[in-house]
Amino acid sequence: MMLQMSGVHAHYGHIHALQGVDVSVQVGEVVTLIGANGAGKSTLLMSLFGQPRASAGRIIFDGEDITRLQTHDISRRGISLVPEGRRIFPRMTVMENLQMGAVLADPANLHVDLKRMFALFPILEERCEQRAGTLSGGEQQMLAIARALMSRPKLLLLDEPSLGLAPLYIKKIFQTIRELNRDHGMTILLIEQNAHHALRAAHRGYVLQHGQIILSGTGKELLASPEVRAAYLEGGHGAAGK
Repeated sequence: MMLQMSGVHAHYGHIHALQGVDVSVQVGEVVTLIGANGAGKSTLLMSLFGQPRASAGRIIFDGEDITRLQTHDISRRGISLVPEGRRIFPRMTVMENLQMGAVLADPANLHVDLKRMFALFPILEERCEQRAGTLSGGEQQMLAIARALMSRPKLLLLDEPSLGLAPLYIKKIFQTIRELNRDHGMTILLIEQNAHHALRAAHRGYVLQHGQIILSGTGKELLASPEVRAAYLEGGHGAAGK
């Protein structure tokens, strides 16, 4: 088991954002978490880093209890986040952003890892000396993913990677997610409002509502679920980009 969240509660001030959440991710899986805005999806990801810290429950990563560890100690154990909104360093070049992603990695791997990222996203090599803030939204998302991968994580967290992107880039991002998992064995926890693409890419999924898991199953099972179809696929939050 790569990740096990058991009975996790988390608060933002007086807001009870997570209410006894149980989520697991096996080694080599793509697991997705879908839900409406405000359901607690991003809170769940950030609680893995202790921001906010779980007020109850346990978080086990790669066999170790990380519930009370500091954020920097958790990062060093092999979890990397691509945050919602990308949050690249806009005034830095593409190359400098990638180098920032490699800060926790072995410097001896830098050249090899850069070649890997450029093979995955050839446009980044073309834009290597360009300021990241001048890239298109889709190119910035590719850079954010590549930057996260430069640390050689055991677990990659993706928070709304398709948000605000044109359909062509959405297709590319989900192709990349499948490729990372299929060809490189990357374990991925994916947070998405685009339920159609997310569930097609995932081995398993969870539906989060008001801080609680209300449904779980394989990607195919959730795609066929009447509740999921009504809420997220047939005019719901996941209908865009089908």
